Amino acid sequence: MDYSLLNINTPLELINQATQTGLIGSLGIEITKIDDGTVEGSMELSKKNCRPDGILHGGSNLALAESLAGLGSMLMVDLNEFDVLGIQVNGSHTGVLKSGKAWAVAKILHRGNQTHIWNVDVRNEEGRLISTIRVTNMIVKRNDRN
Repeated sequence: MDYSLLNINTPLELINQATQTGLIGSLGIEITKIDDGTVEGSMELSKKNCRPDGILHGGSNLALAESLAGLGSMLMVDLNEFDVLGIQVNGSHTGVLKSGKAWAVAKILHRGNQTHIWNVDVRNEEGRLISTIRVTNMIVKRNDRN
């Protein structure tokens, strides 16, 4: 998929298909809903995203958050002209996930010309908060790299 064609109207099936290579696919992240300023997704607990004791790894939560926030920023800019770069991720883990899925909701807090700031809350299937994460993305003019 040509990422420069992504926009808010791109069907979820195409987005999920395009993102299954690399880290997003390895961790089992699935995009479940997209609205203007909000991206939702889930991640099934698996051997690929948990600690050796079977609990969801905190780094997996951070990757889930950065993936959703990054996609959200990508959908807000012209990707032929701009690139989206994650520049800061800061999270607090408040609980654990021992089974099932982690559900995340990313909401934009600041939509500037050069930076986007997102808050991402990750919850278990019962709705209990397991992580709250802040993601900052930088919006930069695209250079000639591919």
